[in-house]
Amino acid sequence: MKSTEQTAARFGALACLSLSMLLASLGTSIANIALPTLAVAFEAPFHQVQWIVIAYLVALTLFVVLAGRLGDLFGRRRMLLLGLVVFSLASALCGLAPSLWILVAARAVQGIGSAFLMTLTIAMVRETVNGGRAGRIMGLLATMSAVGTALGPSLGGLLIGLAGWPFVFFILVPIGLGAAGLAWWFLPSIAPGVTSPRRGFAALRETGVIPGMAANLLVANLMMATLLVGPFFLGFVLGLSPVSVGLVMSVGPVISICIGVPSGYLVDFWGAQRVLLIGLVGLAIGAFALSILPMKSGIVGYIAAIAILTPGYQMFQSANNTMAMANVPDAERGAVSGLLGLSRNLGLVGGASVMGAVFSFGAGAGSIEAAAPGAIGNGMQLTFMIAGASMVAALWITRGLSRDVVEA
Repeated sequence: MKSTEQTAARFGALACLSLSMLLASLGTSIANIALPTLAVAFEAPFHQVQWIVIAYLVALTLFVVLAGRLGDLFGRRRMLLLGLVVFSLASALCGLAPSLWILVAARAVQGIGSAFLMTLTIAMVRETVNGGRAGRIMGLLATMSAVGTALGPSLGGLLIGLAGWPFVFFILVPIGLGAAGLAWWFLPSIAPGVTSPRRGFAALRETGVIPGMAANLLVANLMMATLLVGPFFLGFVLGLSPVSVGLVMSVGPVISICIGVPSGYLVDFWGAQRVLLIGLVGLAIGAFALSILPMKSGIVGYIAAIAILTPGYQMFQSANNTMAMANVPDAERGAVSGLLGLSRNLGLVGGASVMGAVFSFGAGAGSIEAAAPGAIGNGMQLTFMIAGASMVAALWITRGLSRDVVEA
């Protein structure tokens, strides 16, 4: 009977962590599809409506490190519960918002809740399962993040058509409260640790977190570049319809869903160091392939390059998260998880701004929409040649991680 209770508690805890990661990812992706509808509903121009997305991302980025540190100081289970409640209440407020700017404010609060979800799920893996299973759980969380990214637009579109835009946000409330119930019943309650700021900087040096953060930033930069450049190439160079562009762009998330858990198993069986190396090599090859194959083979070349790049991304994520958290003292796991989230978000911002500028420069046009197909192809080539070089740099950055740090 005791074994059955332990098994139920373990599955309940994993369900809580999985739902928390799914919610954070859905919160990012599900609102995007509603922007045109919201622009009509609130009679607002696009540059105002886009703050519905920006407010969420800014709040998420600003609070990831603080959320992790609060978890270290006051207990990660308690702070995850707080994050789930805040996220759920903010989602309800979003659906009830009578004006655009109240909706934007509610989205900012929702982003704060999401910071707790994204940070503390990673931080709680090692206190929820034994160390030998940490890699596969990291892979599961990566899969749930990919599911949320892929499911958001289609689920949001369905809800808008059936029930109206408020239900894009209302649907998140029962999921959040359900995850909070699972957290209350099944997550372990561990007393918060105490550490000094000086010790926490020492922990970063000793555990190799800093190289992992730098690589995380570069990888996120590359992945955002694919989301930014891909639609322009597929639509303006290959002439695909918006529906077809969406289908092709969904290939990456679908591969991520399929590869996430297996990549975690590879971390557990092969070791994080080896899988990290394979992942970065795959990312480098995939980036260089995106600079060459689509121009030579069209849509087939584009999908082939994505099919190389995406497994590399999932292997990198599972290995890097496992490796970064391996030797971190219990009292500092939340803060380190927050720093990993911060590096990822900064990489996404960099991918949208820096790589966007590189793409425009390579295309040689002030307006991408007005550029010739050949010019857009040139911009894509330059963007992913630089992105591929950044993956080589990530390999160099992580080269010095010692085996005893990675495999602990």
